[in-house]
Amino acid sequence: MSDTITRKVVMYATAVCPYCVRAEQLLRQRGVTEIEKVRVDLDPGRREEMLERSGGRRTVPQIFIGDTHVGGCDDLVALDRAGGLLPLLAGN
Repeated sequence: MSDTITRKVVMYATAVCPYCVRAEQLLRQRGVTEIEKVRVDLDPGRREEMLERSGGRRTVPQIFIGDTHVGGCDDLVALDRAGGLLPLLAGN
């Protein structure tokens, strides 16, 4: 892989969330080794943070790469299919 992962990845998630699992799998397939997982089911204050950062989106996962709000799992998959995920992860 020519792109090096340089951006921090934060994923707001819950314990039992198949979309969170799928999003994490895709990120790992693209070379991400560290994902800061924020468990909003365990820390309600962090759920408020997620709502603020995501523009009011309540569903998990909510994924941030660097300062960019990617959105949820479907948004991540769409970004990858469009060829935008690796450049975003690399900071391009």
